[in-house]
Amino acid sequence: MTAPGGVVTLVRHGEPALSRKTRLSSAGYREWWATYEVGGLKPGQTPPPDLMRMAASADVVFSSTRPRAMESARAITPGGEFKSDTIFVEAPLPPPPLPDWIRLPPRWWGVISRVCWWLLNHHAGQESRREAEARARAAADLLAESAARGEAVLVIAHGYFNLMIGSVLERRGWRRTLDQGFRYWCARRFEPPVVAERSGGLAGPALAASNEAEDQRTPLKTPQF
Repeated sequence: MTAPGGVVTLVRHGEPALSRKTRLSSAGYREWWATYEVGGLKPGQTPPPDLMRMAASADVVFSSTRPRAMESARAITPGGEFKSDTIFVEAPLPPPPLPDWIRLPPRWWGVISRVCWWLLNHHAGQESRREAEARARAAADLLAESAARGEAVLVIAHGYFNLMIGSVLERRGWRRTLDQGFRYWCARRFEPPVVAERSGGLAGPALAASNEAEDQRTPLKTPQF
């Protein structure tokens, strides 16, 4: 399974080292997430062979600047040739200020925090949903520019922000041709829209209008946090 030129493949990083086998208050989860953001990968992991082949055939590999993403990028590019960029970091997950007696596993805090961030604009002074959507559009622009040069582009970043980028691409007419889900090391591939010559140039303006209409239509989904 290789990555043909002119496509974008979005990959989630490997499994982080930080344990999820705990129950936390809202304040505890805030600290847990801060530690998660600066932590690396759980030792002893081997990327899937098909992902290694995709990375080997990619013309350019991007990663988030978070350690877990950069370590994943190094694991799939033995030569270390990848570009890290803050544009691909995860959308924030600030928990709502619930009472300390409410103690939940990190996974459930992730779901609650994402719903509050998405639907209630709870961002606790961090990046808002609107700001993250603008960043996702900018990231999609960057990837589309590389793909337009015929390059096979692979990004290793984060579950939810990858979902946001993929949603932008699909609204612009890109087709999802590979979907392994959102678990660690899983990939989703997108191919650009094909504009038929017989369209007489009408598809271009229509696609541009679609781009201008992009707003809050990214579906609320909850990849594994």
